[in-house]
Amino acid sequence: SLERALDLAGVDLAFASRARAADLVSARRGLSPVFLDEGKPEDRKSGTRWEDLAAGEPRLSETDSAAEAAVFFTSGTTGSVKAVPLTHANIGHQIDTLVDSKLVTPDDTMLMPLPLHHVYPFVVAMLLPLALGMTIVLPASLTGPELVRALRDGDVSVVTGVPRLYSALLDGIEANASSGGALASLWFSSMFAASAAIRRSLGVRVGNLLLAPVHARFGPSLDVVASGGAPLRPETAWRLEAMGWRVSVGYGLTETSPILTLDPPGRARIGSVGRAIAGVELRLDRESAPEGSESAEVQARGPNVFAGYLGDEEETRSAFTDDGWFRTGDLGRFDDEGYLYLSGRESSLIVTEGGENVWPEEVEAAYEQEDAVREIGVFDREGRLFALVVAAPGAAGEGLDLEGSVRRAVEGVSRTLPSYKRISGYAVTRRPIERTRLGKIRRHLLPERYEEARESDGVEKGPMSADEMEPADRRLLEHPAAARVWEWFTEKYPRFPLTPDTSPRLDLGVDSLEWLSLTMTISQRAGVSLDEGTIAQVETVRDLLKEVAEAKEGRSEVSLEALFDEPESFLDERQRRSLRPHGPAEEKLALGLVGTVRGLARWLYDLEVEGAENIPESPPYLITPNHVSFLDPFVLGAAMGTVNLRHVYWSGWERAAFSNPLKRGISRLARTVPVDPHRAAISSLALGAAVLKRGHALVWFPEGTRSRSGRIEDFKPGVGLLLDAYRVPVLPVIIHGSHEAWPVGRKFPGLHPIRVVFGDPLSPEDLEERGDGEEAPERIASALRASMIELARGDV
Repeated sequence: SLERALDLAGVDLAFASRARAADLVSARRGLSPVFLDEGKPEDRKSGTRWEDLAAGEPRLSETDSAAEAAVFFTSGTTGSVKAVPLTHANIGHQIDTLVDSKLVTPDDTMLMPLPLHHVYPFVVAMLLPLALGMTIVLPASLTGPELVRALRDGDVSVVTGVPRLYSALLDGIEANASSGGALASLWFSSMFAASAAIRRSLGVRVGNLLLAPVHARFGPSLDVVASGGAPLRPETAWRLEAMGWRVSVGYGLTETSPILTLDPPGRARIGSVGRAIAGVELRLDRESAPEGSESAEVQARGPNVFAGYLGDEEETRSAFTDDGWFRTGDLGRFDDEGYLYLSGRESSLIVTEGGENVWPEEVEAAYEQEDAVREIGVFDREGRLFALVVAAPGAAGEGLDLEGSVRRAVEGVSRTLPSYKRISGYAVTRRPIERTRLGKIRRHLLPERYEEARESDGVEKGPMSADEMEPADRRLLEHPAAARVWEWFTEKYPRFPLTPDTSPRLDLGVDSLEWLSLTMTISQRAGVSLDEGTIAQVETVRDLLKEVAEAKEGRSEVSLEALFDEPESFLDERQRRSLRPHGPAEEKLALGLVGTVRGLARWLYDLEVEGAENIPESPPYLITPNHVSFLDPFVLGAAMGTVNLRHVYWSGWERAAFSNPLKRGISRLARTVPVDPHRAAISSLALGAAVLKRGHALVWFPEGTRSRSGRIEDFKPGVGLLLDAYRVPVLPVIIHGSHEAWPVGRKFPGLHPIRVVFGDPLSPEDLEERGDGEEAPERIASALRASMIELARGDV
């Protein structure tokens, strides 16, 4: 409790806002608050302002190195709170060692995205930079856009983070590349794969060169990514290295101030947590090692190890061996050069009913390879393995519901594992697994969460109620506009486990085009207008509610009628220039480019084309292919031929397709129009409308993204909106074989025959009559999807 923490630490002075000061004073008598905010005028007479303390000459005094410098309260993954005092000598040793390690230099700029009540960011991300005179950058919030903005605008060269932060950053970069269109996705995958191969085989980092546009956007100065707090999985480390960043990994505990080992940047041995730092001794307790295991408990001693827990002699005695070595509770092994490899926590080791030793982290890593599994927490129940499985967004597919997709994934992984490592039972949930702030699973909570998920019949149904939310989220709903938006979300997604942490993009499938209609609905419901720059910052429903609460009142100036009536007024000058026809020289070069792509497609993929006679003789018309691979736009262009392609336009991510003169030239020849991801909701729809209004043909992938399953996914609303507004013929196209040649998730393409089938042109009027839905765009899109499914099956 707060009272116990304040008493154990002997706190007599507290810096706080006026809103929190009352809680602190009531928890400990005699405590003097120092206010960090002004508060109400009538309250200013009580307490001390921090400015008053800062006035006058600074007074520095010598401090005994054995005196306590900080007390950290850690519950770890067990829920048992312990007070860990660290002395000036403990922390001073860490800083001196890190300075000597050259992990960072005075010229570096450090991003600190972690909370300071953990010793890892407190020492490594704050005290170390201050000791060196470095600049420290604090992100405005822990959302993806704010972290990226801090990296870029803060000119950050070093990040101190945890594995989950880096996984999220990498996933965000890949998702951003995929959202830029087929050309951008192909470019990113090719460059990333090449960089990874060169790094692994030659030990050379070329990511900064091959992925220069990505670095320019996500942090041009970023060089070192330091990971701690939880194990960094080797695959994540390799992905970071492939990006061109230098990975540094450390290992330690709160009780060791915190670092015991360090794998410095530039010499990282992926999979290891490094070697013991100067002054630290490590050993393995072989006598207590699990039978048949190479790993044993890691024990440590050195000037950075604490002396014992405050107010808990029993815990202190159990934390040390009889000869004074600290028991870390972690199991590991050393290689011949002294590098330490961890295998898990001694307390989390599961001994099965057959006597085999199983580390849950290894089992979790195996099952999390499946796309349907976002995360999994494994626990022991009477010698058998059980698990709480968090389903990934979009896991349902191929005729299976969400739980069916998870079941197939679990069964598939189980067949590859030894019998004693297979989970015996699991429950599916959409709510995240509880973790510490540094990303470690709170395993003691798993059994209870498992039972809750089972009792709720699998996936929890329905939005979270306000009473279940954190206090900060409840306060957010006190704002009338935010409350109206939350109410609308609960009406729109009545059976989805909606929470403030829900991602509109990942969990609800809201793409750039759907943001257009969503922002107009918000304008009508809440009376506020959100521009696209604001929408680009939204990662969660909570972010959206905050933006709504802070937005100025006013109706949206964007309407579909205005957009479709004058689409080019919504485009910038460069986008309008991209729509101009080819000149004679450009036309000849474009013909050569098409001929080259066509020849390669026939040679490598034995390209077969059916129904080419169905291509309309003259535009305007819309082409709607299925989308399963990066290869789709290239084989589609090859299948259409030079004559038909003279009137066809494509869309491409601006940063990938137009980032240098060569790419801009190729994109110009291919009639690719630039889509700015920050204005994608309006500009992509306006570009499509402008192409059709000018009387051209337009390629539009109605699914919006590549299908992981190879089957036709739900259509995004853009195709229905365009066809409803312009009523031009639509040509459905099915591409067979490209999924087998280059599916989602594979780094390099393979060889497989590809067949492109053109269906009969369809009219929007006929589609509207056949389709389902309340509005014409919905009916058109649903009937078009049904027609393409029939075409894919060969029923048409």
